[in-house]
Amino acid sequence: MRYKAFRALLKTECKLSLRGLDMFIFAICMPVVAVILIGTIFRDKPAFDGAAYTFLEQSFGALATIAICAGGVSGLPLVVSDYRNRRILKRFKVTPTSPALILAVQVVIYAIYSIVSLILVYWTATIFFGYQFQGSWLSFAGAYLLVMLSMFSIGLLVGGLAPNMKTASAVASLLYFPMLIFSGATLPYEIMPAPLKNAADLLPLTQGIKMLKAASLGIPIDSVIVPVIVMIVLALLCFGLCLRFFKWE
Repeated sequence: MRYKAFRALLKTECKLSLRGLDMFIFAICMPVVAVILIGTIFRDKPAFDGAAYTFLEQSFGALATIAICAGGVSGLPLVVSDYRNRRILKRFKVTPTSPALILAVQVVIYAIYSIVSLILVYWTATIFFGYQFQGSWLSFAGAYLLVMLSMFSIGLLVGGLAPNMKTASAVASLLYFPMLIFSGATLPYEIMPAPLKNAADLLPLTQGIKMLKAASLGIPIDSVIVPVIVMIVLALLCFGLCLRFFKWE
């Protein structure tokens, strides 16, 4: 029964999400365009003086997080807040289905967007610019899942605690745009001046990108143990606060 309800709701919500086009543009098109720009402009140039890898190789892990950031930090808070304001979550309470089902569906939808984006980024980089993945796909998949959980936990926390959609939108924007621009997802971290790098290190997504870069370049996990810990603590903290203080109505 729950599986059928989940599948039916997932199908409906996917259609509604695609009609909006926001995630299609920011999670699917934007990362692919970024790959094309970086591949066209930098080609086989080293990421920095003396680097053993190119700009594109260095940027692959970062570009793969654009969809995660768009869905988890920007999309989820607005959807959750909107559904609460329209009393959709409240109406679920009087049905045999848990209102948490709709949250699970939204998480799955944004996870699908993220995975599709990752595949398209990889295909575009490989087919058109000769990109070669140097690390372990297993390590990369684990790091990618951890980054996804951390970013989604932030989105659920903001959407679950924001008193209204206007507040959720404002907080989501304050989190989304700095992380998108300064964490290394679009503007390469390596070309930033030292003061900007220090500021960027305070952003959660920056730590996630460091993890993904290490995994994609085959750098030992020991070198990014701090980002791993930050991502785990962030996910546990945000999910814990969300479960404790989430407002259904």
